[in-house]
Amino acid sequence: MTLPNFRLTRRALAALLLLGGALAPALGQSQRATAPSTAAPPLHIEPVTARNGMVVTQDKRATRIGLDILERGGNAVDAAVAVGFALAVTLPKAGNLGGGGFMLVHRAGQTGDKAGDFAVDYREAAPHDTTPDVFLDENGDADPRKSRDSGLAVGVPGTVAGLALALDRFGSHKFTLAELIAPALALAREGVPVEDDLLDSLLLAQPRLARYPSAARIFLKDDGTPLGAGDRLVQPDLAATLEAIARNGARTFYRGPIADEIVAAVRAAGGRMTRGDLETYEPTVREPVRGTYRDYDIVAMPPPSSGGVHLIEMLNVLEGFSPREFAAPTPANLHLMIEAMKLAYADRAEYLGDSDAVDVPVARLISKSYAEELRAGIDRQKARPALEIRAGAPPRSSGGNTTHFSIVDRDGNAVANTYSLNFNFGLGLVAGATGIVLNNTLDDFAAKPGVPNAFGLTGGAANAPGPFKRPLSSMTPTIVLKDGAPAFVTGAPGGSRIITAVLQVLVNAIDFKKPIAEAVAAPRVHNQWLPDEVLVERTLPDDTVRALKARGHNVRIGPTMGSAHSIAVTPDGLVGAADSRAKGSLAAGY
Repeated sequence: MTLPNFRLTRRALAALLLLGGALAPALGQSQRATAPSTAAPPLHIEPVTARNGMVVTQDKRATRIGLDILERGGNAVDAAVAVGFALAVTLPKAGNLGGGGFMLVHRAGQTGDKAGDFAVDYREAAPHDTTPDVFLDENGDADPRKSRDSGLAVGVPGTVAGLALALDRFGSHKFTLAELIAPALALAREGVPVEDDLLDSLLLAQPRLARYPSAARIFLKDDGTPLGAGDRLVQPDLAATLEAIARNGARTFYRGPIADEIVAAVRAAGGRMTRGDLETYEPTVREPVRGTYRDYDIVAMPPPSSGGVHLIEMLNVLEGFSPREFAAPTPANLHLMIEAMKLAYADRAEYLGDSDAVDVPVARLISKSYAEELRAGIDRQKARPALEIRAGAPPRSSGGNTTHFSIVDRDGNAVANTYSLNFNFGLGLVAGATGIVLNNTLDDFAAKPGVPNAFGLTGGAANAPGPFKRPLSSMTPTIVLKDGAPAFVTGAPGGSRIITAVLQVLVNAIDFKKPIAEAVAAPRVHNQWLPDEVLVERTLPDDTVRALKARGHNVRIGPTMGSAHSIAVTPDGLVGAADSRAKGSLAAGY
């Protein structure tokens, strides 16, 4: 099978040239590097070493909850379930019951059908009444208000069912679901101090939360300002929901009064969700996508995540450059990485979608032979213009309001989990008296092929809205194996920047031989094909920025890229790196 080439029409070319200015709001405020700037000081991350277990998350309370489960004899999946519920309380902008995500599981030294590697897909699904034109206005044009700011944007939440499935299939069976929910329930009742990332996220989300009384009464004060430093976030409604799930099981979220509250809230906001959509939702266990890089095995998420496919595609391209040559983060090697990024993101735009609904050529995209074809088109000295690569649809940016955590237990079981509400606090809507913040994940669909959305990005038919479909995601939880055992566990938030963040953590660790904390802390670059520019963190040295520009790259200095909470398994033990790009992150082990 050969992937076809495409040509741009004059009209399409003109539209695509407008993308450069339109993307900036989607990826965050940034500054174009038209002149040398003073780089920020290098990021420092303190590694944490332990022998028996390690948990790394974006919130210190959630990390300690997960570690306690490991110390009490639970396995990595048990701890992950406890962390997943805890983050719904302590990190409500991204941790959730009302969203969805992906969990990658490595089961070590087991027998029977639970041995090996597994991908738990609990991504949100579109309601049954979702049509391809759901986000279009009366003139047939894409209406971003529908896909971002209305009940039409809410997908059927998958988190509760997904965590329960993971526990049932891969947990140690030493803990019940109720026991793993108990720490989160206590935090919701007693409250958590407003600090670190919670403080910042509430300030940013205030306009969104103020639109809905059900959210405002939880997260805002009587005068409409957000809870601030010194305040305590107490969530009694969420506590009642957690108590109901603990008492009656995960299905009570989808079949009882909680489901009725979700449906009522979504429909009042203009959505089409029904009780039947919730009752029929099922998470699924998929076969991970697999690749090799140098002497390592890469295990990653399959579609509807685009992350695993294109992580492996980029690694395949880079593997063709000799280890001796590709051994340091020089401008020349960053250039090669950036060129590989462009190629993978062009393919992502054209081919990726929900593999249950469309034919995704995964085998071809992750093949070594295809990577060889792509590599042949890379100029080692000069940036290749994006519009010369392939015409298709650039990826949508789903924002940075996602969170990732990594866990390894004493038996070598590992979990990489990434889940999200999409925007900061999702839609901003809390479902009635449930305390559940609802997602706006269906904005990750392509509203209309060939028509730019609010971010100036267009989508392809493979990722069009449809009944029960799961929108394409960039989430990239990844486990890297060496001789069949975990070597690295990683992932990140960051919308379209997730895949390149994970790529660079792995390249830094494997090729550049950096310890995991340094691999995570190193400055990151990002190119997603369109717009034709390289986004770089402020910690990238000035001389490197100038060298990239000299090779023809359009460089833009922007915000930090995700918080890639990671674990390395070394001869000296487990080494955790909590990415300090996110305030309040913690790695802890025993």
